[in-house]
Amino acid sequence: MASKAALAKAVRIELACKECGYRTPRWMGRCPSCGEWGPFEEVAPKAMRTYGRSGESQKPMGIDRIALEAGERDQTGIGELDRALGGGLVPGAVVLLAGDPGIGKSTLLLTAMDRLSRLAGDRPTLYVSGEESLKQIRLRGERLAALSPSLLLLAETNASEALRAANEVAPRVLAIDSVQTMAWPELPGAPGAVGQVREVSARLVAWAKETGTPVILVGHVTKDGAIAGPRVLEHMVDTVLYFEGDKSHSYRVLRAHKNRFGSTNEIGVFEMKAEGLCEVKNPSAFFLAERPQGAAGSAVVAMMSGTRPLLVELQALVADGSGPGSARRAAIGVDPARVALLTAVLEKKEGLVLSDKDVYVNAAGGAELSEPAGDLALLAALCSSVRDEPIDGRTLVLGEVGLAGEVRAVSHIEPRLAEAAQLGFKRCILPAGNARRLASAPLELCPAGSVSEALDHLFAR
Repeated sequence: MASKAALAKAVRIELACKECGYRTPRWMGRCPSCGEWGPFEEVAPKAMRTYGRSGESQKPMGIDRIALEAGERDQTGIGELDRALGGGLVPGAVVLLAGDPGIGKSTLLLTAMDRLSRLAGDRPTLYVSGEESLKQIRLRGERLAALSPSLLLLAETNASEALRAANEVAPRVLAIDSVQTMAWPELPGAPGAVGQVREVSARLVAWAKETGTPVILVGHVTKDGAIAGPRVLEHMVDTVLYFEGDKSHSYRVLRAHKNRFGSTNEIGVFEMKAEGLCEVKNPSAFFLAERPQGAAGSAVVAMMSGTRPLLVELQALVADGSGPGSARRAAIGVDPARVALLTAVLEKKEGLVLSDKDVYVNAAGGAELSEPAGDLALLAALCSSVRDEPIDGRTLVLGEVGLAGEVRAVSHIEPRLAEAAQLGFKRCILPAGNARRLASAPLELCPAGSVSEALDHLFAR
């Protein structure tokens, strides 16, 4: 006679949330995972699944005994995309490409898949779309001149069918646009539900690792800018790329927020044109293209983005405010706390009264200044605005500023100076510590050990 435990196990049922896939052995009025009311329905208990490469048991192995393969990266044919990826696609890697609606994710992906198909020889690339019909993709391909015969298209929202087609085709690269439109048929819930996104992503990651085929997933974002679906999605993939930019402007910036095979500091810069996304080979010239000449409150700094130096214009506007205690501080592309700190240094060390002034700071072109090397340039722009005296347009300003008013050295000074010299800059205000360690420089150096010395170089005081 069967035991009570075995009998209970045999008749056990489960309830699953139709929205997120959360399972429970008892009925609940509200799902504790997604918060929906009354979403549970009865399903068969799911068996334990494994997403490993095979069902064979494996034994632990010493790290020094693991053989390495000289796996070359697949170049996408788009230099800025390869830069953000860390040099190209790694075999078996899963890349998540996210961004706001209409920012250009599908445009970039279709262009990359077309160029990869032309470089793949006899192996095609497979583009699976759950959002558009084949005719719609063909129309975009006409505009982008992405009509390679080796670029295969499939309109499908069933993830199981998409993987079946991928196994038949054996593509060099598989693209899914987008992961939130795909559903696994055995799991309850609509496409885009938390449980569906988790299951589909796990299946695609397992397939990529088993076959060694790179997979590119397009991800939707919420109104808060986060990737839609479970947070575990970003943990499962190898690389997370965010496509950023204001749709009212033509530029787009591709940033790596996570990369297991490269740096997360690299960026790719694109310009949206009628024929699609075009690479910006010289981002520094792009960011400085509309810089006003002879305008007060403007200074140029060379910031590092990974291994690439970028010249960015910092703008400052100091205006009369309503009085002490009600002055405004606004910053775009610069840490507001950094702005407050530097204005305090100016007041204490240089005697400039800014407590009753409104201060507005902007990194032009949509750039983001995330390193302290721009402190001195920001101070210079603030002083220029207060004095209503422009800074020489061919002068670069570099340096970190401490609370004592000292100017501290910055890293990677040589590539910063080389980039400025290529764009026609003639002079650089830089920390004295950096100047002492430079044997030669492509432009005139003006060392400064303090904020006062730097301002003496910039303005006739």
